[in-house]
Amino acid sequence: MTQELKTGTTTVGLVCKDGLVLAADMRMTAGDMIASKQAKKIHKVNDEIAVTWAGSVSDLQLLTKLLRAELKLKSIQSKKKVTIKEAANLLGGLLYSSIRQMSMIPGIAHFVMAGIDQQGLHLYDLYPDGSVTEVEDYTSSGSGSVFAYGVLESDYKKDLTVEKGVELATKAVKSALERDINSGGGIYVVAVTEKGIQEKVLKKVKTQLE
Repeated sequence: MTQELKTGTTTVGLVCKDGLVLAADMRMTAGDMIASKQAKKIHKVNDEIAVTWAGSVSDLQLLTKLLRAELKLKSIQSKKKVTIKEAANLLGGLLYSSIRQMSMIPGIAHFVMAGIDQQGLHLYDLYPDGSVTEVEDYTSSGSGSVFAYGVLESDYKKDLTVEKGVELATKAVKSALERDINSGGGIYVVAVTEKGIQEKVLKKVKTQLE
């Protein structure tokens, strides 16, 4: 795992009529070397929230651990479940504080958060500068996002089911795998619905780069 400033990855988040879909490639790079071909870039925060990772692994790991701890503490103190909006704003605050600390190695971490609460389903884009944006349709992060956006712009529809959303998210990530040298390996997919968080690892995707 690298401590360097890297955003080599492709993640996608989609809003569907019956849930949310997150997808990401599984390649981890350390400079010009492929450090792992089976890296997990989508992580459960709790039973209602999952996040995608893009950026420096050390920052992503620490911020995710801090988020889990802060959400658990806040839930205990308030004696109620934290809303997805509260969780997104909390993570945004952690990102803001992290990137503005003086360091020889600048931290960088880009999250896409998907979650469900009593108010419904929510998708948030949390940029490394700490900005928090609720997404109404789709978003993408990482070095391969420019290629993924091309597919999303063309094929996304408001009335997508989760099943079709998984197909579209997979297609979008695969398009990045074809062109972005820092994205590769298999594709990891998570669906967030009223039934909870469902995870699926797709088999290694063959691309023109391999």
